[in-house]
Amino acid sequence: MKLSSQIKPISYLKAHAAEIVRNMSGQGEPLVITQNGEAKVVMQDIESYEQTQETMALLKILALGSRQIEEGKVQPAGDVIQRLRDRSKSR
Repeated sequence: MKLSSQIKPISYLKAHAAEIVRNMSGQGEPLVITQNGEAKVVMQDIESYEQTQETMALLKILALGSRQIEEGKVQPAGDVIQRLRDRSKSR
């Protein structure tokens, strides 16, 4: 993804908002909006945003799992399954 072609000043956004929104869904690339020469906002279509959020959630789950492994907060699957079977038999 080459962001240099996707950088526009806020004045461009103001003048072409409808066109930008129309084109966003087809491109799949974010649009960086600048104000006074500095990057201020990133715009992206809803599908890309949702995909980004799902990816972030999965990465958080993986990081949590890795941390639990490092802290020794895991048990062998066989032990857990056996304990669940024993519990269901005692009911």
